[in-house]
Amino acid sequence: MTPSWETQRRAAAYSLAVPAPRGQITDRNGVPLAQTRISYNLSLVFPTPLDFTDQQIIDFANRRVASLKGLISQPVGFSQEELIQHYRNRGAIPFDLVTDVPPAEVESIRGKLSDGLTLRPIYVRFYPQGSLAGAVVGYTGRTSRNSTRILQNNDPLWPESEGREGLEQTFDDQLRGKPGQLELTFDKDGRKTGERLSTPPEPGYNVVTTLDVDLQRLTEKILQKRGRRGAIVVLDAATGEVLALASWPTFNPNDFVPSITEEKYEKLAKDPSIPLLPRAYRSAYPAGSTFKVFVGVAAFETHKIQPSSEFDCPGAMDIGNLVFHNWKKGGAGSLNFRQALTQSCDTWFYQLGMKLGAGPLVSWSQRLGLGQKTGILLNAEADGRIPTNEYMEATYHRHFNSGDLANFSIGQGDILVSPLQMAQAMVTIANGGTLYQTRIVRQVQTLNNEIVYTYLPRARDVLNLSPVTRDELRQGMIGAVSSSSGTGGEASVKGVKVAGKTGTAQWGPKKKERTAAWFAGFAPADAPQYAFAAVYEGNVGEKIHGGTAAAPMIGELLRSVFKNESLAKNKDQKDQKDQKDEKDESDSEEQTGADESD
Repeated sequence: MTPSWETQRRAAAYSLAVPAPRGQITDRNGVPLAQTRISYNLSLVFPTPLDFTDQQIIDFANRRVASLKGLISQPVGFSQEELIQHYRNRGAIPFDLVTDVPPAEVESIRGKLSDGLTLRPIYVRFYPQGSLAGAVVGYTGRTSRNSTRILQNNDPLWPESEGREGLEQTFDDQLRGKPGQLELTFDKDGRKTGERLSTPPEPGYNVVTTLDVDLQRLTEKILQKRGRRGAIVVLDAATGEVLALASWPTFNPNDFVPSITEEKYEKLAKDPSIPLLPRAYRSAYPAGSTFKVFVGVAAFETHKIQPSSEFDCPGAMDIGNLVFHNWKKGGAGSLNFRQALTQSCDTWFYQLGMKLGAGPLVSWSQRLGLGQKTGILLNAEADGRIPTNEYMEATYHRHFNSGDLANFSIGQGDILVSPLQMAQAMVTIANGGTLYQTRIVRQVQTLNNEIVYTYLPRARDVLNLSPVTRDELRQGMIGAVSSSSGTGGEASVKGVKVAGKTGTAQWGPKKKERTAAWFAGFAPADAPQYAFAAVYEGNVGEKIHGGTAAAPMIGELLRSVFKNESLAKNKDQKDQKDQKDEKDESDSEEQTGADESD
């Protein structure tokens, strides 16, 4: 015989789990990115004892649905089979007819429902900033569908949610909280005699990120306006904290609440722009000429060149049996490192790459964090790739040849770097050689702001870059933005020295080859506050360059940031002046009063 509610009447009590509200995810200043809200389901409540026939169950439901006419805008329907199964096996708890009733309708129908109908409050996720940082925050999903199996002790009153992507997934255990307990009691005839919340649910912990919601919003707006597909990453140059981690296009996590429809998911999954892909940390691209900065690190730190060292910059040169070209026609004569970096002369760097050899190029790239996960607390981060001799053997059955080294020196060939890795390396250049553990979470705390975990700045490696290396890189990168011969002029900011480097690289199969346009660096150059990387994905056949596609994105970002900082600084100075004037006036009044009393 199939077990049913009727065969279990001797069970006089049930203890059911009440899912806890998930904790918040906030930006660094406490602005909420993910919250829990109370949602209301319109549900059937069955009278006890549960002794209806199948037809009586259906009639009971139909009469209640009919009574809703004119009260609710959503269509109200149910599967007769699911209704009967629920009644037989789980009739002690409500049967949902409509989930997530809009708040306006909740108020309008409250108190107007007939017996056997109720508005059942449950917890659901809510993303108050909409699509902002959607790829970072992630989303939740139900752990299971509404069950029709026989009700058991500790079953949840409604399906729980679990993190499926982003920080929601990484910190799922901390965000979930502890379920409460609802006690239901029945007499020997199956009549419900009591319902008591014996243990209230405990909310989950809050996760405080390093993100700055204003900076994140600005980066996403710039990407939306200037790039069909791409990413911008902004890190704190002093600590490696992630201030903005923007990918475009993106998605709205609210579409997954309480669960996403098949139609919506199909649309997202089949969109050729791949909005579900967080390009900022899960995509990797050829680095192009941004990589010349790191070649400079290897060259100066191994003393293969000095600031006075020069190579010729011809329009093209023979390497092996191939002709390797500069990015622009015509030669530029003899150049030192600063000049070559400013002008981004490919043929100059071909010569330097062959002089260095694979060993220093690989080892210094790796020490800068390239070709390996940053360790950010987000799943499925891209590894990137710095080709090694072992890789070359496994892939091409040979070690590096001269042509490979030439390609390596301008960030082409088999090099792949994620935007997050690029920004992390720029932090290391900006601060003089400390490779910080890139962090996106500051702390986990209780509802009462008691800190449970904290994530402090931590150095993964200390490169101790020499003053010569630091100065040559900084001056060359400043020149790339501010010099008339530089390639990154679109990133310039009036009154602020910007150190940056453009990059343009082809990737993908030949017939569908596309261009990745880069701009990366730090600002202000003399006292770095921000390190950044921007990448723009071109369409197949689209002619774009780092200087025309990526540098303008960073230029717009920095001009807005430093304008706002200048306004804030001026306001602080004005406030301080006003306070000083008030104090001086007060002191003067006190002095005047003393004179009069004397």
